[in-house]
Amino acid sequence: MPALQQEHHPFCCSVKGWVKMLRLALTMTSMTFFIISQAPEPYIVITGFEATITLFFIILYMLRIDRLSRCIFWPLLDIINSMVTTVFMIIVSVLALLPETTTDIVLGGVFGLLLVACSIADGALIYRKLLLNPSGPYQKKTVHDKI
Repeated sequence: MPALQQEHHPFCCSVKGWVKMLRLALTMTSMTFFIISQAPEPYIVITGFEATITLFFIILYMLRIDRLSRCIFWPLLDIINSMVTTVFMIIVSVLALLPETTTDIVLGGVFGLLLVACSIADGALIYRKLLLNPSGPYQKKTVHDKI
């Protein structure tokens, strides 16, 4: 009797994919507002760095490179990235919302806070997946499957 195969869902159609793409859109929006308003350079650099890393993870999951490269535990790196994004964007967003800023910087800060909520949701989704399937994307064979 053959082992049951997991049905493959494309990354872009999954909840995790939508949350990652929403994260990228919020990061790009926040960075655009910071660039337009000529905000302090650390705001632009941090949001640009976050956009680059998020785009990297989207490409990684869409091309399924995480399944080819078994030497790195990608979900752990993704959770760490979500935590680092949350910390940095809370700092940048709170500083952007200080009273002496322009409207565009405040909008960048608001989108940054939305990004924080999305990053927390992304990290929670990945953590939940790890709890439900701790062995990762690769199925461990039981004694019954070897027969």
